[in-house]
Amino acid sequence: MRLRDAMERVVRGELAPPPVATLLGISLASFKDGEAVVTLAAGDSHTNPMGTVQGGVLAALADGAMGWAYMTTLGEGESYTTLEMKKGGKTVGLVECDVADAEGNLAAFAVSTQMTLRGAQAAGR
Repeated sequence: MRLRDAMERVVRGELAPPPVATLLGISLASFKDGEAVVTLAAGDSHTNPMGTVQGGVLAALADGAMGWAYMTTLGEGESYTTLEMKKGGKTVGLVECDVADAEGNLAAFAVSTQMTLRGAQAAGR
């Protein structure tokens, strides 16, 4: 069975989600080619001592969403594993770029991590 077929069964409630998704309360709401909508009903059990959702929970949510989105691109007998994940914030930005040829075909794909500089850090740059 293709992973995408299993995803369809999860959305319809015919197949249980992965155990970690159940543990954290993460749900696959919908998906289409290259995209997945994942939800989390965050509660007190998801918070850190400051009362906000713990970063690891957010990372698991993002990893699940990206993994499910990637699954839509896989064929029969293919699987995947996450090699790297980056999380942006108030001063860190993640930027993706598609480089296409004159016919619109993908020639290259790039990802960069940018840091916002302010005040003295930005002076003279």
